[in-house]
Amino acid sequence: MNIMVVGGGGREHAIIKKLRENSTVDKIYALPGNGGMSAEAECVNIGAKDIEAITAFAGDPANAVDYAVVAPDDPLVLGCVDALEAIGIPCFGPRANAAIIEGSKVFSKNLMKKYGIPTAQYEVFDDMDAALKYLETAPIPTVIKADGLALGKGVIIAMTREEARNAVVSMMQDKVFGKSGDHIVIEEFLEGPEVSVLSFTDGKTVVPMISSMDHKRAGDNDTGLNTGGMGTVAPNPYYTDAVAEECMEKIFLPTIHAMNAEGRSFKGCLYFGLMITKDGPKVIEYNCRFGDPETQVVLPLLESDLLTIMQAVTDGRLAETEVKFSDKYACCVIMASEGYPVKYEKGFELTIPEEIADRVYVAGAVIRDGKLLTNGGRVLGCTAVAGSLKEAVSEAYKLVDRVHFDNQYYRHDIGQRALKAGC
Repeated sequence: MNIMVVGGGGREHAIIKKLRENSTVDKIYALPGNGGMSAEAECVNIGAKDIEAITAFAGDPANAVDYAVVAPDDPLVLGCVDALEAIGIPCFGPRANAAIIEGSKVFSKNLMKKYGIPTAQYEVFDDMDAALKYLETAPIPTVIKADGLALGKGVIIAMTREEARNAVVSMMQDKVFGKSGDHIVIEEFLEGPEVSVLSFTDGKTVVPMISSMDHKRAGDNDTGLNTGGMGTVAPNPYYTDAVAEECMEKIFLPTIHAMNAEGRSFKGCLYFGLMITKDGPKVIEYNCRFGDPETQVVLPLLESDLLTIMQAVTDGRLAETEVKFSDKYACCVIMASEGYPVKYEKGFELTIPEEIADRVYVAGAVIRDGKLLTNGGRVLGCTAVAGSLKEAVSEAYKLVDRVHFDNQYYRHDIGQRALKAGC
C-alpha cells in the first residue's frame, strides 16, 4: 500500500513514523516532507498548499497512491481533501466546509454560541475604529485573535489597554497576519490550566486521544513571544477523569452534533484547545488537524495501529475500531534556531546519532551536498517515553544533549508545570 502524507514538519514526521509500523505499507510519499524524514518517506518537492500539483501527483498511475493523509491546516482549509476525493483518493482529514472550524475563528465562536458550547465571551469586529472604541471600556486583560490562519501565532493576550490597542492596529491596519486580520475576535480573558485534547472522529463517534500540555512561549518560565510550540508533555495532570467526562458531555459530542447540524460533518482529527476554569472546562480554540508538537507525544503513546484507525475514520467505522493508548508518559523538547519565532539563521549542519533517530522528529531541515542542514525556526523535537513524567522529562533532555547544530536554542523547563501539579 502506498500512502501520501501532505506536509513537511515534525507533526508529519511523527505521523509517518507511526504509519510505518503497519506491515501493509510499502511506500510513503511526503509532500514536501523535509530532509530529516527522507529515511522513512520519499520526499516530493510539492508545497502543501499547491492543491493542483498534489492532486496531479496523487492521480498519476505511476505513483499508485492508495490513501492520503492531509496533515496541516492550510491545505485542509483550501480543500485538499475535497480535491483528492474527487479523483477517487480516500483521505484522512476534514473537507474544507468542516476545516472552517479552524480556518475562521469567527465561525467557530459563533458555532459555540449558537449551540451552547462553553467558551469565552466575545465580540467580532471588521472595522478597526469600532474595535478600538470597544477596547476603551472592555475588561483588561483581554484576548485579541485574528480570524484566519496565522501559523499558530494569531492570538495576542493583552495585559494592558495599550497592548490591546496595539494588537488591533497590527492585525487590522498593519496586516501582520495578512487577510487573516481583516476580521478579529476580542474575547474574555480566561484563567486556569490549559489542556490540549486531540480526538479521532468520523462525524458520528468521538474518541479522544491522550491529553497533553503545550508550552507556547519562547522562553523559560513561560516568558517571551508565542511560538508554534516549544515542547509538550502527555498526559496532562489537569485533565482528570471527571474533567474528561464533562468535556465529552458538554464540548466534544455537542461540537460534532453542531457541525452535523450545520451540514459540515467533520471527519479526521479534531483538536480541542481547552482551559479548565473555575466554572468548568471551556474551549479556547479548535484545530482541524493534529497539533504540533502535541502529536510528537500523543502518537508515541498510541498502541493501536494508526493506519487502521485512520481508515476507520474515513469509512465511518470508528465505533467498531480499537483505539488504545499506553499508560506511560511522554515528553517532547523542541530544539529551535536562536531568534525563533522572529528572525533566525539557517544552514547549520545537523547531527542526529543513528541510535536515537527513532525518537527525533525533524521539522526544519534540508539535505544539501549529502549533509543535513537546519532549514527552519523549529528544527526538531526530541521525545522520550517512560513510566513516570519525571523520567520522561529527564530522558528527553538526554536526547537533546546528543543532538548538535550551531545556533540551537531550547527551553529548559518543559514538563515542570506538570510535575509541580503532581503528575
